[in-house]
Amino acid sequence: MEDQYQALYTTFRWWVPQRLNIADVCCRRWTVTSADARRIAIYAEDAEGRREVWTYGRLHEYANRFSNGLRRMGVQRGDRVAIALPQRPEAVVAHIAVYQLGAITVPLSVALNAQTYEQRLRDSEARIAIVDGTAAPALLPATEHCPLLRQTVGIDLDDERVLSWRTLLARQESAFDMHPTSASDPALLLYTAGAGSVPKGVVLPHATLIGNLPGFVAAQNWFPQPADVLWTASEWGSPHGLFGAMLPSLYFGQPLVGVRQPPGPEATFALLERYRVTNLALTTRDLRRLLKAVPRPAERYRLALRAITATDTSLGAALFEQCKTALGTEPNETFSQVEIGTVIGQSSQKWPARPGSMGRPYPGHQIAIVDALGRPVAAGEHGEIAVNRYDIHGHPDPSFFAGYWRGEETGRPVSGTWHRTGDLARLDEDGYLWYVGRLDEMFQLGNRLVAPGPIEDCLTRHPEVAEAVAVPMPDGTGIKAYVVAQPASPVAVQAPPAAEPAHSGPGTAPSPAQGKAGRESALRDMLLSYAAAQLGPDEAPKDIEFVEALPLTPSGKVRRQALRQIEDDRVRKWPPAPANAAPLP
Repeated sequence: MEDQYQALYTTFRWWVPQRLNIADVCCRRWTVTSADARRIAIYAEDAEGRREVWTYGRLHEYANRFSNGLRRMGVQRGDRVAIALPQRPEAVVAHIAVYQLGAITVPLSVALNAQTYEQRLRDSEARIAIVDGTAAPALLPATEHCPLLRQTVGIDLDDERVLSWRTLLARQESAFDMHPTSASDPALLLYTAGAGSVPKGVVLPHATLIGNLPGFVAAQNWFPQPADVLWTASEWGSPHGLFGAMLPSLYFGQPLVGVRQPPGPEATFALLERYRVTNLALTTRDLRRLLKAVPRPAERYRLALRAITATDTSLGAALFEQCKTALGTEPNETFSQVEIGTVIGQSSQKWPARPGSMGRPYPGHQIAIVDALGRPVAAGEHGEIAVNRYDIHGHPDPSFFAGYWRGEETGRPVSGTWHRTGDLARLDEDGYLWYVGRLDEMFQLGNRLVAPGPIEDCLTRHPEVAEAVAVPMPDGTGIKAYVVAQPASPVAVQAPPAAEPAHSGPGTAPSPAQGKAGRESALRDMLLSYAAAQLGPDEAPKDIEFVEALPLTPSGKVRRQALRQIEDDRVRKWPPAPANAAPLP
């Protein structure tokens, strides 16, 4: 394959119109002609498997009705509207309707608890909240403590606390004059994951969509092609779901598949087959789970995949090769943050991928690897990823955030033009970046700094492991791993199966007849030996603890600090006995 990277990167120029509204470029413009209005915008399935198809014309009409309804409820330019909906057409309607008003969406995960909903509704000073039965049990009690919230609109809810979506739209006109907005006007208020700190509100302008397009197009192997259909496993309200799937797909006038409940691995492949999905957007964790549960999907499903993006954590060489073999497509790893969008990644049809690498800076984005003082480091040396507010030609990068909500300062700014990401990487001599880890996830062991990523990647490659997180032991003498066993693992089952265990990796899988404690002990020893053989005794964990689930943030990132706190609390609760202490009676 010809390497086209340099030509693409050096010749790229931004073009962002002064007047820009996401609702216009993602919906309204596809209704100018009757042919475009009949284009399919969304293939939707509900929890019972009932299906419906939404055209761009229908999407536009419903958005107009909802914009009129919001205006009659007093929503004005700059007001915040919270949207806590799963993958359903009404979520897209809500986004388009809010943007048309010049108001600001506050996308919220449907998996938040009541306390987090209350914090974000109060912090954003949301005027309206939109919810269905998925998030209602947690969100509705939170609204009672949000005095600035004027109204909650409920979809398919029988609750006196909400205004019926269906009733509201039935009373509104289907025409609406969109509020003119500039590219720099705020459009979204997204919250950071908060895996290692308190989540912060990030204000994104309408231009952010344009800023994310080069990375999206490249990562999806030059999307769109005429028959492209896209699905993402991420919530549409997440940064990845919004800018790595929903909004770009609508921007290009292509169909988007939406399912209200996250499907399991088998159901996922059936979904991809049913809708002839060509473009798939996943987190690395989702991709690993799929291929562990269904290692040879091509033998059972007729898939049409031509592009797969993986984000959130480093893909790793082993998973890259597994995906390439199992799905016939090289996955394109991408790197993004709420503040800066998708700025680094692969594009397997335009430049060669290097398994395990993050890729290269996407066209339009200027990247540097810097030391603690903000100085560029030499090729091959570790440093922090920094992104410039301007591209290599001196033009503003539209993917950049407008600022933090309420002016709160967070992040790690180097200067007025550079934004430090808090992620560590090294740059090789050919311009490929290799991920090292999050700066706030690194830990000290003796006189060396340890990145947990390679340890976790090693453990999750083992067939008995679903997820793993590495943390330092409180005494600083070694590494401990928290492991979630695969559902099929003898450690993960309640009742021992009748079948004999199979060999998996170094050693033999523990026998169900050993009892739960014995099975855990056997699997622990096997994994410790496996990690030591793969990583060496100095880098491998010294202890492993099995857990049913890892603590996660609402966006699905592991709360590492919570696990480190568990270790610290145990040390404080059970201090070592003095050397001269008498034995217990």
